[in-house]
Amino acid sequence: MIRLVGSRVIFGAIVLIALSMFVFGLFFIAPGDPARALGGDQATGELLAQIRSQLGLDRPIYVQYGTFVGHALHGDLGFSYHSQESVLTLIMERMPATASLVIGGVVTWLLIGIPIGVSSAKFPGTVRDRVGQGFTLVGLSFPSFVLGMLMLFALYFLPRQAGITLFPPGGYVPPSEGIGPWAWHLVLPWITLALVNAAIYARLTRGQLMDVLGEDYIRTARAKGISERRVVYKHGLRSTLTAIITQLGSDVAMLLGGAIITEQVFNLQGVGALAVTAVTAQDRPVIIGVVLLGGTFVVVANVVVDILYGLLDPRIRLA
Repeated sequence: MIRLVGSRVIFGAIVLIALSMFVFGLFFIAPGDPARALGGDQATGELLAQIRSQLGLDRPIYVQYGTFVGHALHGDLGFSYHSQESVLTLIMERMPATASLVIGGVVTWLLIGIPIGVSSAKFPGTVRDRVGQGFTLVGLSFPSFVLGMLMLFALYFLPRQAGITLFPPGGYVPPSEGIGPWAWHLVLPWITLALVNAAIYARLTRGQLMDVLGEDYIRTARAKGISERRVVYKHGLRSTLTAIITQLGSDVAMLLGGAIITEQVFNLQGVGALAVTAVTAQDRPVIIGVVLLGGTFVVVANVVVDILYGLLDPRIRLA
């Protein structure tokens, strides 16, 4: 188990190095001049040369990359071209909004998706199963931005027209101002993020659990007189958790790197909104920092998933 986790960590480090080289090289050869974006269309050649020198853009790419890696190893991801603030500081300022959105959304979609999937698998072909599959179909058919706009229209705009305020239109309130206001501002984003993903997890749980319930050891457990609830939840659902955890690890990692659409719809100003602003302004250090953050989350998620595999499946621990 330790060898497996160690090999994953080493492989993850190699992936991050390759990702940093790719992203750095990509933005070096990408069209657009950051110096021109900062200096404006009326900037003289002398001013542009001065800006490039200050930013280090006049150095060879391998020198720029070596400087970037050296600073990154010391926790320094550089400075924004536009605000001159530390990239790491900018990301950490936005991370609470993104983390709040993702954590609440994950809990919500697991509480919705897994029970629906279990119910469908226990009673295939029945009304419960049809309702569950209908929920899955509807959830997968709605893009998140459409669902978010519908939420705002139905639960904010229409009640507001009637003089009732059920939920705020968006924005992020930190927990330091109270758990109530924090959760109140995030209910609609949580539901928006959860409904789409709950449909995915309902379908995944149903498919995996139906396969497991047809195994010989499940029939043996039933023949021994073990209650159906215990057969489904203790034996069947536990065997499906490896697939669910694999999906969950990648989903959480990607969302922590920036749930762009949901953040934009509800004006949460998280990491995703920071990435959009950086791309629009050609702020390359911020873009590279956000990409590396997402890559780091993916690597960490894979290591955590491997550890959870060992806890769920003794065969992995023995191997």
